[in-house]
Amino acid sequence: MTNGQKLMSQRRRVCWLVAILVLCSGSLYFYLRSGRAGEGARDALLAAMPADAGAVVFVDFRELRPTQFAALLFKWAPRPAADAEYAQFVRDTGFDYERDLDRAALAVIKRASDTTFFAVADGRFDRKKITAHALQSGTRDVRGSREIFSVPQTGNAAKISFTFLTDTRVAIADGGYFPNFLTLQTGRDANDWRDRFKRLAGSPLFAVIRQDAEAGSALASRAPGGLQSPQLSALLNQLLWITVAGKPEADSLKIVAEGECPAEQTARQLADLLNGVLILAHAGLNGPETRKQLDPQAREAYLEVLKGADVTRIDRGETKSVRLVFDITARFLEAAKSAVPAIAPETPDAKAPAGRRSARKQKSTD
Repeated sequence: MTNGQKLMSQRRRVCWLVAILVLCSGSLYFYLRSGRAGEGARDALLAAMPADAGAVVFVDFRELRPTQFAALLFKWAPRPAADAEYAQFVRDTGFDYERDLDRAALAVIKRASDTTFFAVADGRFDRKKITAHALQSGTRDVRGSREIFSVPQTGNAAKISFTFLTDTRVAIADGGYFPNFLTLQTGRDANDWRDRFKRLAGSPLFAVIRQDAEAGSALASRAPGGLQSPQLSALLNQLLWITVAGKPEADSLKIVAEGECPAEQTARQLADLLNGVLILAHAGLNGPETRKQLDPQAREAYLEVLKGADVTRIDRGETKSVRLVFDITARFLEAAKSAVPAIAPETPDAKAPAGRRSARKQKSTD
């Protein structure tokens, strides 16, 4: 495939997978807040997620857009260059995700070496214009009461398929047998997902990951040199579920990350190791070499994050969880524009010094 074909393929995916791309870019944070607006829509979108998914992300854009931290984050993050084909898509369909996308749920399904994305989104759609745009290069297949549209991908045998579930709700996938995605999920796996979704009830943005023994390895390959830890990777690989949450509070974001496992020993070791990482990071930032190399304001921003960090162990009976809480501040975002400092070359020992341990076992009803 030529470079031109590759570029066209990428642009076409922008048009029809725009909801998926936005969801992936926002998968690191979600707004934890009580409230019932859109609750029925939220439940419907999550109920449509495949039970064999490896991860599910939910975003309520209508609730996130007005928050102060969201405005700060979008201003801070680099914006992608304008795409001519997407601009044409907006003109043809009248749909612009920045304005018209209300909420969406995204499932990531991995089978062997293949990864498929399936999303269900609510928004303000012009159904007639969108279907007409799809039929310029795609096809329509009627299955019962559903019209399924398939759009080819340049240089790729797979197709992007979508259907309107209602005039304001669309389902879309970039592979797999599309009709199978439209079947309501039941059974133990579906119930496991719903249990985790209930814990996050009312959250306008969240991510739930069902462990497939890759989280630890992924961390090891992406962590800065001073934070790479085979021991931490091994412990993360023993987790059954991982959730990541964020609560905007004025111009900061409280991050809540939780890992769930069946063994008390694993939870204890993970909590001790995370406390050790916090100690090591704090010591590294106070080291003479770091003081010389790192801008003082950036150093203070990193120390501010570490100061508010806390590790907690939670006992839910059959499963044990470790929760890490810390704040992402406006100062941290500014500091993060530069490279993250190499705070230490060593890996912390699993047994953190007793003076810093804050991990504790407590009952939880969530």
